Amino acid sequence: MLIPLSRQKFEELIPPLATAEQYKYCWGSPSDILRRVLYSLAGLIAAIALQQLVNEYFQFFTFLAALVSGTYWLWAPIYQANRRNRGFRRYGFAGFLRGEVLDKFVTEELLGAEETVNKQGDLMIIENRERRLNLELGDETGFTALLQVPLQREHRAIRPGDWAELLVVSNRSDLGRIAKISDAYLPDSGFWISDYPYLRRDSFRDVSRSLEYRWREREVEH
Repeated sequence: MLIPLSRQKFEELIPPLATAEQYKYCWGSPSDILRRVLYSLAGLIAAIALQQLVNEYFQFFTFLAALVSGTYWLWAPIYQANRRNRGFRRYGFAGFLRGEVLDKFVTEELLGAEETVNKQGDLMIIENRERRLNLELGDETGFTALLQVPLQREHRAIRPGDWAELLVVSNRSDLGRIAKISDAYLPDSGFWISDYPYLRRDSFRDVSRSLEYRWREREVEH
């Protein structure tokens, strides 16, 4: 079942600015943090060096450049999250989809590869792979979508037939062509399935409860 949502509700569910959960996601791994710190140091050193070469009028701007560069490691995750949120909010229309898990399977995805040399001097390629959970979601209208996330131990509790709720967006007012989907909430297990936490989860659960109440009222009337 697909229920259109107002633009106001859509913007409430997808925040324009990074939430704490989104910031944590974009904070990244230790290697991501190290890379940002190195970029910050390089930018800070360049700005300080430039400050010695310009006159007093431009020193204020080089100070700002040093400040921005030096704190890049801290604010970069906010920028990344804001950018992803804007990419989702740019669609004109949204709907609340309640469907179910149609299928569940696990795959191994290649995240990257690096070259190294062993003790014998032979070139070796080390592949970085990750096991991922794939959920095929759908509803009675024939809509289907595939949601892929890093596999976790608790995902074993998910079963085909479990209810799944998510936000879908489109550039068509009738939501006839879905452009993108959000993270999914599985009420039966209480799990959130997501690669990136787009939704304000408390607000989404409020919408879910409100629509559930309305559906039950209609069932009673009929």
